[in-house]
Amino acid sequence: MTEVSDREAPHRRVPGPARPVRSGGRRPPGPGARPARRPGPPPRGAAPRVIRLGSPRPRLRLIAVALTLVLLAFVVRLLQVQAVDAGTYTAKAEVNRYVVHTLAAERGGITDRNGVALATTVDAYDITADPTMFTRERLKTGDGPEQAAALLAPILGEDQDDLVARLRPKNTELRYVRLAQRQTPQVWNQIKDLKKALTAKAESDPKAANVLAGVFADPSNKRIYPGGDLAAGILGWVSADGKGGGGLERQLEGTLAGKDGKIRYAQSGGRQVPTAGSTETPAVPGSDVELTIDRDIQWAAQDAISRQVADSGADEGYVIVQDTRTGEILAMADSPGFDPGDLAHADPTALGNGALQDAYEPGSTAKVMSMAAVLEENVATPGTHVVVPNRLHRGDRLFKDDVDHATWNLTLNGVLAKSSNIGTILATGQLGKTQREANQVLYSYLRKFGIGGYSGLGFPGETKGILAPPQQWSTSQQYTIPFGQGVSLNALQAASVYSTIANGGLRTAPTLVRGTRGADGGFTKAPEPDKRRVVSAKTAKTLAQMLESVVDDEQGTGTKARIPGYRVAGKTGTANRVDPATGKYHGYTSSFAGFAPADQPRVTVYCAIQNATRGSHFGGQICGPVYKQVMEFALKTLQVPPTGAPPARLPVDFTS
Repeated sequence: MTEVSDREAPHRRVPGPARPVRSGGRRPPGPGARPARRPGPPPRGAAPRVIRLGSPRPRLRLIAVALTLVLLAFVVRLLQVQAVDAGTYTAKAEVNRYVVHTLAAERGGITDRNGVALATTVDAYDITADPTMFTRERLKTGDGPEQAAALLAPILGEDQDDLVARLRPKNTELRYVRLAQRQTPQVWNQIKDLKKALTAKAESDPKAANVLAGVFADPSNKRIYPGGDLAAGILGWVSADGKGGGGLERQLEGTLAGKDGKIRYAQSGGRQVPTAGSTETPAVPGSDVELTIDRDIQWAAQDAISRQVADSGADEGYVIVQDTRTGEILAMADSPGFDPGDLAHADPTALGNGALQDAYEPGSTAKVMSMAAVLEENVATPGTHVVVPNRLHRGDRLFKDDVDHATWNLTLNGVLAKSSNIGTILATGQLGKTQREANQVLYSYLRKFGIGGYSGLGFPGETKGILAPPQQWSTSQQYTIPFGQGVSLNALQAASVYSTIANGGLRTAPTLVRGTRGADGGFTKAPEPDKRRVVSAKTAKTLAQMLESVVDDEQGTGTKARIPGYRVAGKTGTANRVDPATGKYHGYTSSFAGFAPADQPRVTVYCAIQNATRGSHFGGQICGPVYKQVMEFALKTLQVPPTGAPPARLPVDFTS
């Protein structure tokens, strides 16, 4: 209680016993005294009064409660992040931190029969970028994508605006874009040199920015074709996404492609974090494929047909070279061609393989099948007399030969040597008691020779040609099909007919692939081709002798195919051509087919040229020289010696 001085105390006495006075002249108030009044302001010059603070405990309690609530909020959030939504946040973190790249499998190579590379794979790079590294926040400039695109476009050969769009995607969280695929090491080296120069400039000039800092490269591979357009029709090409787009590249995709792998690693700023570890599934390389093609013979065939197509002003042409004993295709060339490594400059109409994909009427080269039926059915012999008039009326048509002539007195051998349409109609008419029966017999032989069916190669886009059942043959087709009109085939089918005769009447399905070689180096041989007896060995031998007359006899139509020192069997063909654009006859299909040596056959060569517009259009004149050039080269390459035996020289005509 605050003490009060005597002067301030009230002058009122309270009755009661006297109390002793304390030292200092003051006495405490006694019982029943009036409460002291509150002090007024201290007198001037008096000491300041002491103010005592209130208790701090309420404030401490308030602070403690607030801190508790804050910590509780942190705990709740921590539980949510680490327990309730842990998977979600982990996934988001991994998306931002971890990247997964595909490890491209090395595509298997394609070689010729001697191991010479026709298609191979080399190291390359996919040029990539992290779009988040081109933002204003990262580069301190708003036109980072534009600057980068201006530098990259001429190097990559890409459109500058397209590069800008990729570097500034609508999805602002996108961390990976591909700017260009399968670029050469030289291209990546150019980009690296630019990056180094920009980095050095940025270090010396704080205002400068390395606009290529977010550009990277993923190891990849690139398909190349060492021979350029050599065998392009066979090989096909690989598309931009690394898959076979045509030819064997497409057909054998599963064998060549292998299996891609994957790598997953942590990254920071677009670069791999070495200490964070990584997981990798290695890529499995594809298998190498060995073809039956001989590179040198392929080159000779392609060179010969290209020259003749150009000299003749023709639309296109094909050459097939086949081993008569095994059915293996040694060359398959067509013109015009294309470079599978430079499709950007290729003629779209030239892509593909015309030797397998074009169907056309063969003309007189098909007469050998008619003669095979006649001989095998024993209705005539090579010496059988056939009187050939200048015109022959059959059905609703009047038939003629390529040249007007007086009545010819020909043997059956002479009918083939002089390529008489009328003589062929007369001979095949003996195959049955009626024309309908004769049609059925001829049809059965055409089918056995492979006409109207696929070759067995399984090649993409291959045509099986057109051979209607005999009951559907029109009145004119009954007489035109025996000499090669009204029926269509492809170049390989035509070559296979002559290889069948050369092989003693045994048809061996043509093949393009000898086998495959896996990553372990082991070689797996291709399955044996199908074989089928078409005519007897006797008939085949007789046909070979008759075909010699076409080339060897002065009355024959194939004298330009002669090869000094070798016996040559062959047949010319000149057919009306169906224009694929209009579906009407326009121009000619010129052809020559044959094999050598005639008495011990090793090689078949077939040539066809479509719509020659300069010079002669007869098959013996423009395809005979191609046959000779290619056959000579093939015989020398395979080291086939001349037989030395004289030709049979069967009679061509007779005197009445």
